[in-house]
Amino acid sequence: MKTPTRLTRTALSTALTLALLPLASQASSRAAEYFERVATFPVYRNLGANEDAAMQTVAEITTVSRDGRTLIYTDSPGERIGLVDIRDPKSPKPAGFVQLEGEPTSVAVHQHYALVAVNTSLSYAQPDGVLAVFDIRNPAQPKRVATIPMGGQPDSIAISPKGRYAAVAIENERDEDLNDGLIPQLPAGFLRIVDLKGQPKRWSTRDVDLTGLADTAPGDPEPEYVSINDQNIAAVTLQENNHIVLVDLRRGRVMRHFSAGQVDLQGVDVEENDRIEPVGVLKGKRREPDSIAWVGPLLATANEGDYEDAEGEEGGSRSFTLFDYNGRVWHEAGASLEHAFIRAGHYPDNRSENKGIEPEGIAAASFRKRDFLFVGSERGNAVAVYDVARSWAPAMHQLLPTGMGPEGILPIPSRNLLVVSSEEDSAEDGYRSTISIYQYGAKAAPYPEIRSTADSLIPWGALSGLTADRTLANRLYAVPDSYYKASRIFRVDSSKTPAVIDGQIELRKAGATVDYDLEGIAQASNGDFWLASEGNGKARPNLLVRANARGEVLEEFALPDEVAAQQTSNGFEGVAVVGEGADMRVYVAVQREWKNDPDGRARIGVFNPVSREWGFYHYPLDAAPEGAWVGLSELTSLGNGQFLVIERDNQQGPAAKVKRLYRIDLRGLQPASEGQRFPLLSKTLERDLLPELKATNGWVLDKVEGAAVDTQGRLFVVTDNDGVEDASGETRFMRLGAVKR
Repeated sequence: MKTPTRLTRTALSTALTLALLPLASQASSRAAEYFERVATFPVYRNLGANEDAAMQTVAEITTVSRDGRTLIYTDSPGERIGLVDIRDPKSPKPAGFVQLEGEPTSVAVHQHYALVAVNTSLSYAQPDGVLAVFDIRNPAQPKRVATIPMGGQPDSIAISPKGRYAAVAIENERDEDLNDGLIPQLPAGFLRIVDLKGQPKRWSTRDVDLTGLADTAPGDPEPEYVSINDQNIAAVTLQENNHIVLVDLRRGRVMRHFSAGQVDLQGVDVEENDRIEPVGVLKGKRREPDSIAWVGPLLATANEGDYEDAEGEEGGSRSFTLFDYNGRVWHEAGASLEHAFIRAGHYPDNRSENKGIEPEGIAAASFRKRDFLFVGSERGNAVAVYDVARSWAPAMHQLLPTGMGPEGILPIPSRNLLVVSSEEDSAEDGYRSTISIYQYGAKAAPYPEIRSTADSLIPWGALSGLTADRTLANRLYAVPDSYYKASRIFRVDSSKTPAVIDGQIELRKAGATVDYDLEGIAQASNGDFWLASEGNGKARPNLLVRANARGEVLEEFALPDEVAAQQTSNGFEGVAVVGEGADMRVYVAVQREWKNDPDGRARIGVFNPVSREWGFYHYPLDAAPEGAWVGLSELTSLGNGQFLVIERDNQQGPAAKVKRLYRIDLRGLQPASEGQRFPLLSKTLERDLLPELKATNGWVLDKVEGAAVDTQGRLFVVTDNDGVEDASGETRFMRLGAVKR
């Protein structure tokens, strides 16, 4: 769309209508296709043989070579750029690093050159940086061909579609520890234009002054992100100033500018109380956009809501918005994006009082004549994909799980690929920075595998136990652990794909909610639920809990004193119920050894609800990988004295080794009382779960927590996403076929 420098609102509205109409008719008549993850590349694989594999190394912003075969990413802690060979996108390979003189903040490719924005500032008050230019025709040996001063601290860099200009946001960012991070904090930021004419050493630069535009701290603009359309118009976000500026790169002038405005949010969680309660209201939240992207003639912004004003305003704007050139809002996501994350189990409750899911990255591209908008959530660890055939009315297409802290979103339409770089990296905590690669063309959306119903907003997460209804086909029940207060039972419809959480039963004792650490659930023949609540060896005891179908707690059963004296912080996990009436027995798996248990042997307890007596077996645990432990996490009755047991290590990613389902047979064996020698069980491998955990090409998840066998003999296994805290938030709901009873 050719846009003159000045347009009246009426003329602009007419022009936009004409420009947008073709977009609505471009969608193909063929069936919708989806993105599917084909590889996850842990960035530490790029480290050299002489470097510690546990050192911090990240991928923040990623670009790709012109031929689409080499990814180039910024590694801020290492002060270098990394390269990844994606000639086979399903098998990315490390391709080394190029060292820099400072912190890389962004990278882009022009022809056969990689342009890297490098922060070399001495301090916040003395910002400085360069644009380092590398010839990457030989990706194995990038050659530096130019170093262009930036005159300040650079952040985002973008290349115009026709390759005529580069635009660099010179942020000169604020010191968040100075005056509570409030601006103004000079020197002011600006936009630097690089004219890409001739060889890099001959490229010239021009600056565009951005002062005096915003209502907030007009003398201290802090440009954050820049995107350029095919008319060489750069859209620049001034995040802390809550402003958007459009710059004509050919003339080097500000065309127009406008406030990003405010948004009202209905139905959001605003309290960090260990419960997801999307009932709050936030009024007049400044959008404070981070990333920005052109969607046809419109502008899409990811509204992080990062800045706290002098009144201490918090809460975050949590949305994305589509603007026209004059700042008119054509679409506001409001709380709908956050609600989509809640339904997928990706809501981070520990961020409720701040910025919620925190939208940060945004990108737009066309794949096979379909137009998409990609919105990344830094705290929800997923990318929402929207169909923007009608760019003023985005429609949710799918949700893609990522690593932790997705920052860079890179569509590669020429290869039908999407790349997402996630920057959170902590070997000590078991998670690493990753680059996720998705391919377009799947016939169905592969994720989520379980979600809550679209009819009502049912928050969920941290699923730690699973069981099947005794009589109803396609009905499962799941419980969350102590990450959330107000314990509950989720009703799951397994007949749908993805499985649907379509209801919940809140547990109550004497009319009040209860806070258990639920790790297992089973249903008795009379419809009552038996629940295993894990103790911590301190104030919280291990409990068996009986509740009716309405969630009323009927009884709690603690361990006898002589048994409780042996417990450690690793307590009850799975629970199973066998028999009925006076013959009913409740079986419970203990995760790891207790004090007097031999090494490598965990308990399986048997409880008689009539006599209140306990007996125990010993279960032989597999050997633990070096530096890890192995324990039990589920117990499922198959009938006729046989049970399935989940045995797992506490490792994730490439370090995960033990994720197994074993069968045990208790027929002919009598449990022993505390102080006696417990019978040692034998076990038979039923299923190695690692291949299934790896099948979706993601970061292998740690906590395989729940298993159920339904009335048709079908096996289901679910993972615990740890409430999206120090975890990706991804939940696997695995359908593993029939089990022999």
